[in-house]
Amino acid sequence: MEYRESLDSFLTLVSTEALAAHLEDPSWLVVDCRFDLTQPEKGRREYLSGHIPGAFYAGLEPDLSGPRTGANGRHPLPDVEAIRGLFGGWGVTDSTQVVAYDEKTGLWASRLWWLLRYLGHERSAVLDGGLAKWSREGRPVETALPADRTPVAFEGQPHEAMRVSVDEVAAVAGNPSWRIIDARAPERYRGEIEPIDRVAGHVPGAANLHYLRTLNADGTFLPAAALRATLRGVLADVPPERSLCYCGSGVTACHSLLAFEHAGLSGGRLYAGSWSEWSSDPRRPVATGDE
Repeated sequence: MEYRESLDSFLTLVSTEALAAHLEDPSWLVVDCRFDLTQPEKGRREYLSGHIPGAFYAGLEPDLSGPRTGANGRHPLPDVEAIRGLFGGWGVTDSTQVVAYDEKTGLWASRLWWLLRYLGHERSAVLDGGLAKWSREGRPVETALPADRTPVAFEGQPHEAMRVSVDEVAAVAGNPSWRIIDARAPERYRGEIEPIDRVAGHVPGAANLHYLRTLNADGTFLPAAALRATLRGVLADVPPERSLCYCGSGVTACHSLLAFEHAGLSGGRLYAGSWSEWSSDPRRPVATGDE
């Protein structure tokens, strides 16, 4: 897999080798994003028991999600001022290379990657293979908390074109000139099971791309050619800029968008509310099966 995408910058994925070479580089910021939906504090506990040297911690709850209303999904996007405060507290400037990682697949880390890009910071990447690959290679971990970084006024502006609302999804559902992509497991997409949300099924007209289809067994992303072929197969004849990605609560969909971006198929948008928002209103249509 090729990682370097811009001179001295990593914009989607970064290798363990590259990160190891920059551990002492003050222009690099490492963030541990490990999380467990069933045990929300587990990620932080694991971070405290051992993390990549110098890494800060940011969990899906509450750092990378906003307040729930009961109708905006399980993991709504955080308030813009809150996320600006988080990034500013880490000292993120235009020259900061941010590296996010989690245990293995990049599932949780991709949420931070997407939020940084949403607020205009493109120098961000996910560690390919995560802490699992880092540890297999015998690279260092520590329990010490990182030294504080000099806070800055992070003033990134949200790029609203990167996301869509539930009404925008409804407007294109079933339209063959658009591609709605569901990143959940096939059995959830088909409506055979639904362990979390009130209704089983998917948005009518959506195609299924389980996020694991973009990964090797060790949690690293597929080689570039294989990744592009997989993603183009899901897009069919629809250009990537007319695609929308969703999942259960807008987190796994960020992983899909990372895959598309890394494959050079840019322009896909996030439906952050995802199935947890869509299924909260019984008036919205639900499809089951493979159609």
